[in-house]
Amino acid sequence: MNFSIPLDVYSEQYRYKYLALYHAIRAAIHDGTLPAGTRLPSSRELAEIYGLSRGSVAHAYDLLQAEGYVHSEMGSGTFVSKVMRPSAEPGGEAADICLSPWGTRVMEQAPPDDPGSGEPESGPAGGVISFKDAGPSASEFPHAEWKSALAWAAREKRGPGGGPAADTAAGDPELRAAIAAYLRRSRGIAADAEQICLFNGSMQAIMLLTQLLLGEGEQAVLEDPCYHGISKAVAACGGIAVPGTVDGNGIIPRDWDARVLFVTPGRQFPTGAVLSPERRQELLAWAAARNAVIVEDDYDTEFRWGGRPLEPLKALDRDERVVYIGSFSKTMFASLRIGYAVLPRSLVPPVLLAKGLYEPVPPARLEQRALARFMRRGDYERHLRRMRRIYSAKQELFRRTLEAEVPGLFALKQADAGLLLFADWRRSPEEYTAFKEAARNRGVQFRDGDVYRLTPGPPAACFSLSHLEDHQIIEGVFRMALAWKDI
Repeated sequence: MNFSIPLDVYSEQYRYKYLALYHAIRAAIHDGTLPAGTRLPSSRELAEIYGLSRGSVAHAYDLLQAEGYVHSEMGSGTFVSKVMRPSAEPGGEAADICLSPWGTRVMEQAPPDDPGSGEPESGPAGGVISFKDAGPSASEFPHAEWKSALAWAAREKRGPGGGPAADTAAGDPELRAAIAAYLRRSRGIAADAEQICLFNGSMQAIMLLTQLLLGEGEQAVLEDPCYHGISKAVAACGGIAVPGTVDGNGIIPRDWDARVLFVTPGRQFPTGAVLSPERRQELLAWAAARNAVIVEDDYDTEFRWGGRPLEPLKALDRDERVVYIGSFSKTMFASLRIGYAVLPRSLVPPVLLAKGLYEPVPPARLEQRALARFMRRGDYERHLRRMRRIYSAKQELFRRTLEAEVPGLFALKQADAGLLLFADWRRSPEEYTAFKEAARNRGVQFRDGDVYRLTPGPPAACFSLSHLEDHQIIEGVFRMALAWKDI
C-alpha cells in the first residue's frame, strides 16, 4: 500500500517512535494530506513501511482514535474522520471541528508545534483527562468471577441469624475469617476473625475509632502531608492535629504528647515513602511508653511490584497497641464499600458496641458473602497479581512520557507500589500556579499536593493513574506539554 507521511521530521523532535508517528499522521490530517475518509494502512502494513513495531503503530492509532481523528470500522480498517471548517465567529478565526465516529463534535487541539491555535469553545478534544483519584481500573476487573460469586451468595441458604447486636455489627463471619487467613498469609498478621470488624469503607472505621479514642481538646499525631479525611475526622471530634514531619523514610518519630497516632507505614500517603524498620520499632516503643494507640492505614500496599516488602506495624505489635485498617475499595472497585479493622483485643467490645449503634445490621450483606467466596476461591489474589503488573506498567509509561514531553517540571517520587505518584514541582511557585491554570484550560486535571498538607510546603502534585487507559495517560501528558508552552 502506498502511504507517505513526514515521519522523519517528527522523529527528530520526539524520542519515542509512537509519538513521532502520532504527530506525523495528525499533522497530515490537519493540512489535508490525509482527507476525511482516507483508509489508513493496517498496523502490520504501517509497521513494515516505516520499520516500526506493531505495538508502536497501535499506540499511535489508539491516541488518534481517542481524539476523534480516526475511527475503526469492523472488518474494513481505520479511516480518517470527517473534518470540516465551520463559519467563523464574529471577530474570530474559524477552527477545525472533528466529527468523531460516535457523532460527538469535538474541537481539535493545535498540534504541539503550533500552540498558538485557538482554544475550543466547548472544551478540549477528547474531553477532560483527570489524574485525580477515580478508583481502580474498571476495564481490567474480573467481572465474570465476581458475578459468579454474587450469584452463589444470592443462592446460599442462610438462617435469619441476628444474635447480639455486637456480633451482628462485626459483619459476615465467613468474610472476617477469609480476611484473617489472607492477612496471615500475605502480611504476617496473626489475627483471629474475632478481632476483625467490617465497616462501610475504611473512612467509617477511621471516624468511629477517632470518636472512641480521642477526647475533645486532646492531641492526635498525623503525618504531614496526610490523607485529608483523617484530619477532618480529628477536627470533627474536637481533637488537635499534631503534624508529624515526613521525609524519605516516612514519619520522623518524636516523643509526642498524644494518645493517638495515624500512620501509613507501608506506603506513606501521599508521598509513597516506606517507613524504615528502625522507625517502626521507635513508634511501637513510643506507643507503649505513652499508653497510646497507633492506627495503621494500609490503603494500597497490596499493589507492590518492587522493593522489599516490610512487615506492617500490626505484625510487629507485641503490646496490642496497633489498629490495622484495610479496604477493598482500592483493590476491587470503588463502589464496593467494604473496609475492615483488625483490633487489639481490648478494643473489640467497645468498637463493636459503637458500631452496633450506627449499624445494627451491616449493609452490603450479599456483597460481603460474595467477597468471602471470591477470596476463598483464590480469585482475589489472582486479581491482585494481575493488577500489580498492569499498574506497574502504567506508572512506567507515565514516567517515561513525562520525562520525554515535559522534562524539568516535576520530580517524581520513587514508588514501588500503589495507585498514585507524588511529584515535587521543580520551578517557581508562580509558574506552578500558572501551569495549573493552563493545564485546566487544556483539559487536564491533577490534585494539588497542598490539599494533604497540615503546614505550608513547596508546590507538589499527585497523579492517579489506575483508572486511565494507556492512551489517556499519554494524551494527558501531551496536554501538559501544551499547557507549559502556553505559559
